[in-house]
Amino acid sequence: MIIGDLLQIGLIFLTIFLALLTVELKDLLYAAICLCGTCITIGALFWLLNAPYVSVFQLLVYAGAVIVLFIASVMLTKREEEA
Repeated sequence: MIIGDLLQIGLIFLTIFLALLTVELKDLLYAAICLCGTCITIGALFWLLNAPYVSVFQLLVYAGAVIVLFIASVMLTKREEEA
């Protein structure tokens, strides 16, 4: 019981940290990767809360499909070189 609570608290802090990195990072590719990590930790939190359907939906749709679209759009856009 106590291990599950500690795991849940750790995942909450990791989710908040990754969400802050998503907003604050200047490189869009790294921000998209942090957003993927945020989606994965949210899916793990749903699994710990005994909501496996929501967890699988979170992992497949958001961490899978949406992040692939974000990364593909970032990689296909033309970037200007910074001096």
